[in-house]
Amino acid sequence: MGLGGKLAHRQLGGTNLQLPTLGIGGAAFGGLFATAPRKESMSTLDRAKEVGLTYIDTAPYYGFGRSERVIGDAVRKYDYIISTKVGRLLKPGMADNPAQFGWPDPLPFHPIYDYSYDGIMRSYEASLHRTGLDRLDILLVHDIGTATHGPEENLRHMKDLKGGIRALQELKSSGAISAMGLGVNETAICMELMQQAHWDAFLLAGRYTLLEQAPLQDLLPACLEAKTSIILGGPFNSGILVGGNTWNYESAPPEILTHVNALKECCQEFSVDLAAAALHFPLAHPAVASVIPGMRNRNELEGILKWIAADIPDTFWARLKERELLPADAPVPSGNLFFEQEVKHA
Repeated sequence: MGLGGKLAHRQLGGTNLQLPTLGIGGAAFGGLFATAPRKESMSTLDRAKEVGLTYIDTAPYYGFGRSERVIGDAVRKYDYIISTKVGRLLKPGMADNPAQFGWPDPLPFHPIYDYSYDGIMRSYEASLHRTGLDRLDILLVHDIGTATHGPEENLRHMKDLKGGIRALQELKSSGAISAMGLGVNETAICMELMQQAHWDAFLLAGRYTLLEQAPLQDLLPACLEAKTSIILGGPFNSGILVGGNTWNYESAPPEILTHVNALKECCQEFSVDLAAAALHFPLAHPAVASVIPGMRNRNELEGILKWIAADIPDTFWARLKERELLPADAPVPSGNLFFEQEVKHA
């Protein structure tokens, strides 16, 4: 069973890569917060390929290598676009209490931060080996910034990253990769690093969503000017916009719950699934190239496919603005932006 339409594609920055408007976030295939049976992951990825989800993001950190391994095995015989991360190296030996990192059943490795020239080069080579692929399309610097490291530790990592940026630039200029970027959960580091290098993409998780639009005033205009695309991860804000109660991977505070309940009321008024609105909203911004929710199994994938096929009336978005649940200047969809639009001739 197909989608009833062909996914649209958008150019990634100034590169030759064309990403489908819907991609796949690969953390769940590493076993984020729950085990990820290999057979189930492979079945999900096969189904994704059937419907044109040819872009998948992963990272060494996801399951300490597990996500990269299963994704590499799944895509090897297909055309694909893969992004993975750099900034952490995996060392042999099981981490102490890996569940505290979110990985209850990881491979027997532990991560070490290394944003240096050598660290980025070694991470790239190791990812090729783990995936069993002869190319990786996009490398993203993972979790640089004070939100992860704190101010003092991040200063040290930023010094190392000067060499890391040189490594990424060399890999891109040699043709080993097609694009370089950041994979982060905060906007401030994106703004800071835009002054140090040209980036093709920022994979921004959870910061430009139906619930949060702070980047609308600074980062997104800067990205348009610099021809840096946004890959939008975490469109459900770690669960709160898809029926869960977590926001930023923690219990949602009262003000977030109040905002989400108001969104739900509007959705009920227009018979729109909240999760569908969460997926459709980010694509209206011209800086966003692809939206990449995570999925654990085929059932979750089928739910996402149903939501992206939903028809959401323009009046719904207008009502959100009337109730000040979206900024007045936030771009909103008109029609279904996930799919190629029919060209109507006079």
